[in-house]
Amino acid sequence: MRICMASDFFYPNMGGVEEHIFNLSQCLLARGHKVIVITHSYADRKGIRHMTNGLKVYYIPIKVFYNQVVLPTMICNIPLIRYILLREQIEIVHGHSAFSTLAHETMNVAQLLGLRSVFTDHSLFGFADLSAVVTNKFLEISLANCNHCICVSHTGKENTVLRAKVHQDKVSVIPNAVDTAYFTPNPCRRPNDDETINVVVVSRLVYRKGVDLLAGILPKLKHLPNVHFIIGGDGPKRALLEEIRERNNIQDRVVMLGALEHAKVRDVLVQGHIFLNTSLTEAYCMAIVEAAACGLQVVSTKVGGIPEVLPSSLIILTEPTVDSVYRGLREAIAREMEKKQITSSRYMNGSIDGLAPTPSKATYSGLCAFERNQTVANLYNWNNVTERTEKVYKTALREAPAALDLMMKNCLRSGVWPFVLVISLCHLILRFLDWFVPRKYIDLCCPDNPFLSTDHVQGRSMENVASTVRKKREKFS
Repeated sequence: MRICMASDFFYPNMGGVEEHIFNLSQCLLARGHKVIVITHSYADRKGIRHMTNGLKVYYIPIKVFYNQVVLPTMICNIPLIRYILLREQIEIVHGHSAFSTLAHETMNVAQLLGLRSVFTDHSLFGFADLSAVVTNKFLEISLANCNHCICVSHTGKENTVLRAKVHQDKVSVIPNAVDTAYFTPNPCRRPNDDETINVVVVSRLVYRKGVDLLAGILPKLKHLPNVHFIIGGDGPKRALLEEIRERNNIQDRVVMLGALEHAKVRDVLVQGHIFLNTSLTEAYCMAIVEAAACGLQVVSTKVGGIPEVLPSSLIILTEPTVDSVYRGLREAIAREMEKKQITSSRYMNGSIDGLAPTPSKATYSGLCAFERNQTVANLYNWNNVTERTEKVYKTALREAPAALDLMMKNCLRSGVWPFVLVISLCHLILRFLDWFVPRKYIDLCCPDNPFLSTDHVQGRSMENVASTVRKKREKFS
């Protein structure tokens, strides 16, 4: 299959959506599919770039309007998007994030070109405030002609079905995954003494991530000198945490690391014993999965899809209040102190070695760091996510391309009849482009990934693979 990932959010910007797109693309490439990414330019990063395993990224020259999202014009980018989709011979356009204007525009152009479209919703939205009402209505219009939707949790599916009015049979739940071979525990990076407990927080410091809850917890723990905080991330709420830190004179116990590259997140996580997440809304929290894979005890607010993510042996769930989060954190601290005491007594008795098992369940009810990593590896892996996504793609390809009249009828159901005029205008622009820049004059790219190694090609004999690679090398030399 030839797949196009479309979103405003991609490298060099870092986040959960960006990581999901990159990892899913890499796995699809490894399974023999051709994958490209369409996103807007970032500073001087424009044009075509090739990333790992030949992932082609189109950084199209569109100005950012607000919060890393392009201006929603619906028509201005049609010529460029059409040219890319036809040149790459795309079959499926996969849009990511309800906030991404570029994803919705690319899906709209793809549907008018007779291609299939799939959309992944990574977030939860409300229903009451003005911004949510506008966003939900726009999403309803955009998904009216979408072949299939993917949500990262069952809570996210319910939210999408309600606010976008998508039929539940057209929505699948496919969670995110984590690379447990990279996010591995390293207990040697933790403090060596028997008293210090490191609590790690890695998050964007914004209201939605519950930074106000974290600010309320820090003063309650100042009487525990053995509890230290490592806070990674940046945002408008950072000043609040720094003020709380100085007011309570705990600068030596609360370390503010600022913004982190994703490649450095694991180095921060392995320094901690406990991971604290205070989000107020989450469809699926990648941070807690990565922390659990690194062997940390997770304490998190019970909001959105978080209760679905990890089993009770890996996470302590609390209500999104200061007192509840504080009680959950104290419980986690007590568990870690008990574990330290058991480990210390075993060292003193001379009974510890590199192959010693976890302390008996009669004395310690928790899991060791490596058992947590193995549990996460069994629950979430990118190969499983990729296989399930492939099934969604195949389901979409079996559907017939939507005719223009059907697309307009679907848009009318949303109640925003002026958008039918937008669809009609987009169709007329595409017909004009078919005359002004005929398809036969567009240079077609190789339908397969020219960087694909012979080990990744499935279902072919080694002789055919070697012959194909030789031809590609001659063609691209």
